Amino acid sequence: MKDVKKFLAVVLITAMAFLAIPQAFAGGEKEAGKAEAKTEMPVLKIGVLGVMTGHAASWGLVCKYCAEANAKIYNERGGVEIDGQKYKIEVTSIDTKQDPKVAVTGAERLVSEGFHYVIGPNVDNTAISVSPVFHDGGVVYIPYSFNKELFSPPNENAILGMIASYQSGPVIYKWLMENRGIKSVAFVARNQPDPLNQRKWGVDAANELGLNVVSWKDTYEPGTTDFYPVMTKVIQNNPDLIVLSGVSPGDAPLLLNAARDLGYKGLISTETSQDLVTLNKVAGKNAEGFIFVGGATTPEIETEEMKYFRKVYEEVAGEWNDEAGTKVYALPAIIWGLQAAGKAALTDVEAFKKAMPNVDVKNPFVKGDRRFRFVGEKWFGQPRQLDVPMVVNQVKGGELETLFVGSVGD
Repeated sequence: MKDVKKFLAVVLITAMAFLAIPQAFAGGEKEAGKAEAKTEMPVLKIGVLGVMTGHAASWGLVCKYCAEANAKIYNERGGVEIDGQKYKIEVTSIDTKQDPKVAVTGAERLVSEGFHYVIGPNVDNTAISVSPVFHDGGVVYIPYSFNKELFSPPNENAILGMIASYQSGPVIYKWLMENRGIKSVAFVARNQPDPLNQRKWGVDAANELGLNVVSWKDTYEPGTTDFYPVMTKVIQNNPDLIVLSGVSPGDAPLLLNAARDLGYKGLISTETSQDLVTLNKVAGKNAEGFIFVGGATTPEIETEEMKYFRKVYEEVAGEWNDEAGTKVYALPAIIWGLQAAGKAALTDVEAFKKAMPNVDVKNPFVKGDRRFRFVGEKWFGQPRQLDVPMVVNQVKGGELETLFVGSVGD
């Protein structure tokens, strides 16, 4: 009898032990879950709204890839610290298709999903179309648009992300007058608001410098693929310089081909950024000597941090684009502004805007003592521009050669 009782007691103890095992594991999982929840970083959401298809696709794609590369770098280093709290960066990108209506839909989506900081859009019509949505939705955005009204009072939510054509154009023309001896210039532009505005500013700058503007009324329609008729008219006065006002990366090589095939031997320039891969692939030798505003870096001025960004960018995008040297600044500028403003600015862009004049950090991408600030007082009456270097390049032997480096900082 005693043996039976002893046997039953052993069975009972064993059964209780087995029953306790799942509970122990469940308890352990709960504790692990609690620990994981405690260590999980909150998320800082950054939007990218830009043109990622069509003739200007490289402009928006570079914005996207720069944001993703920067996010990857910040996250692999443990996140971004704001008021003592670390945040993981997540990037969401939306294609505007360079259509104002599509851009508005994308902007409304970003607002509804709680985004307060957005990079893009890339041209005037889409940047202007989203302005009311972002203003009413409490969003600060960094468009690559040259429309001065976007950045001037009473508008406060847009920050120019690059050097504008009315800032670089006069500098380029003056340099070409002094170093290449140009005396006459012709302008040609796509028949859209952004390029037409850039043409106006270019003509004004050329006249002020004393250049002979031999033609400026020639335009081409969106979707044009045969540029020989318009370029025939442009080159008939044999200007020393032809300016392709506001030209997109898709149109530029076709215009170059037309001009060179028609026998034009003079200089050709633009104030918009370009894609060297596309120029080489489509224009080839006809791109030789083409002058344009490049990315805000050169091998001579870039730091180790810039070199590391280039490496990560190439991992994300598959290849380097010179324009990334400018658009690398957008996401860090948002971070620097948030760090100056404090965590209140994570949900209240008014706090961010108030702190912008106080941002003053060492530029991590350029050698020397150059500082990064929000500038633009001279042009817009308020600090609504990223202070990026003005790098002007020309194509030489299929590569980029830096002509000079300037600045737009106040």
